[in-house]
Amino acid sequence: MCIRGVKSSWIDVLSSVPQGSVLGPILFLICINDLDFDIRNWIFKFADDTKIFSRINNSLDSERLQSNLLQLIIWSEEWQMLFNVNKCKVMHIGKQNQQRQYFMHDQCLEVVCQEKDLGILISNNFKVSQQCQQAYNKASRILGLINRTIEYKHTDILLRLYKSLVRLNLENCIVSWSPHYKKDKILIERIQKRFTRMILSIKEFPYEVKLKKLGLWSLEDQRIRADLIEVYKIIHGLSTVNFSTVFEYIKHEKTRGHPLELNKNQVRTDLRQHFFSERVINT
Repeated sequence: MCIRGVKSSWIDVLSSVPQGSVLGPILFLICINDLDFDIRNWIFKFADDTKIFSRINNSLDSERLQSNLLQLIIWSEEWQMLFNVNKCKVMHIGKQNQQRQYFMHDQCLEVVCQEKDLGILISNNFKVSQQCQQAYNKASRILGLINRTIEYKHTDILLRLYKSLVRLNLENCIVSWSPHYKKDKILIERIQKRFTRMILSIKEFPYEVKLKKLGLWSLEDQRIRADLIEVYKIIHGLSTVNFSTVFEYIKHEKTRGHPLELNKNQVRTDLRQHFFSERVINT
């Protein structure tokens, strides 16, 4: 460490990594790089947040997943980096799920219907109503704080505060939880409508006119824009998401069409129809 030209002395770091540093998560991942060694099921790691998941069709699949959990326990004991079992949860997904029990350190893992993952609330039915409510509540609190504490409500000042503090909560990872139910869309849009009413000079205009005067888009248009940006990044290799995992090109036998035309799958469920890889095709 160097502060005002004065350097601290070197010290041996025997375990862990500095907390709150930019390199912290990367160094931690290097430290636990062999965590998934010989693990047969899918496993995702991000800093100290680890997820293991599998498709369970029979008892053998369940036993394999339990065996992998035991391997994780053995690894953690060997490297003296024990799991906090009280924070380890199980989420069963699918109507035909047999909902078997799983154990770590002889303790049955708690079964949950929803869990926060990197700031996003994930439900076992993959519906986003609870996430929309959470985003609305947080944005509403911040907007109320701005309204109470800022006396000089100049349009430019309020716009900057809204974009940097309020709208951020309504657009964080929005591609993954973009609402499709009308009630959720209305709930989210209510925040921006409330903000436009804070601008006294345009208070009497309709909502659409207010947006035009403020240079804003509706939040639904913002979500569509975010979807298209993400598609562009995936197609052109600018995203960590592999193209083949979400899209496939249409193979034209005729000269009509273009080489970047994406295939739209036939889907049966409403949930799948509004999933990212399907809802963006028509747009």
